[in-house]
Amino acid sequence: MNLDALPSALAARDLLISAAREAGALALGFFRPGAATSAEVKAKHGGSPVTEADLAADALLRERLSAAFPSAGWLSEETADDPARLARRALLVADPIDGTRAFVAGDPRWAVSVALVVDGRPAAAVVHAAALDETYSAARGVGAELNGVPLRGRERSDRERLTAAGPRPILEAMAAKLRTRIEIVPRVPSMAYRLCMSAQGAVDFAAATENAHDWDIAAADLILEEAGLKLIEPAGVPLRYNTQRIRRGMLLAAPHALAPRLIEAFRSASRGRGG
Repeated sequence: MNLDALPSALAARDLLISAAREAGALALGFFRPGAATSAEVKAKHGGSPVTEADLAADALLRERLSAAFPSAGWLSEETADDPARLARRALLVADPIDGTRAFVAGDPRWAVSVALVVDGRPAAAVVHAAALDETYSAARGVGAELNGVPLRGRERSDRERLTAAGPRPILEAMAAKLRTRIEIVPRVPSMAYRLCMSAQGAVDFAAATENAHDWDIAAADLILEEAGLKLIEPAGVPLRYNTQRIRRGMLLAAPHALAPRLIEAFRSASRGRGG
């Protein structure tokens, strides 16, 4: 594939923002704050819900983005995986509604998550929380933004108390290893949005259990990186995308200044879970 045919990272980001906002507006037509969605809800294999809003947003994203990036492959939660994507240097990774259970229940903490991956790493990304009117975005080498305002994570001098988002068992195991108090914020249904909370500085770091998929994390990965954080598995190396493996182990999102301290505690928590 000729990478010269791809837009710049900044232009790609703007295209992703436009498509994500359009998909978010479509989904909002079915969303009922504090009440059950008006969309038809079905159960996928394994029991997780999917709605007509997920499928309509997925179709919209694929149509818009495939036209904008015709040589890129496609990977989405709501589309059967085509192994032909592995031969492409560019890949579009989408979750039309990350946090479908929240969407169904009227909880606004769901998001449209879209990334353009080039040579295994995200080059442009958007996490659009339509019901909250929050658009996180990033372009490689350009930076990350929330509604157009640059993001740089959280700078703290007080390390005796940390704030985190993620599963309580993991965070409590990390706190015991660190001998530090960790204040755990209430559960955030959308993994992409939860990770972006670290990029915003709403929490010091975030964690996730096993079984996240690439469509849950690819966009947030770049947003974190461009905001001065890293997203890693226990091995501590950057994640690679557009491989046969699309399901992940435990994940940690942490700023570079805190990462050395957090990684060993994270590894210990992972071992405690058999990871």
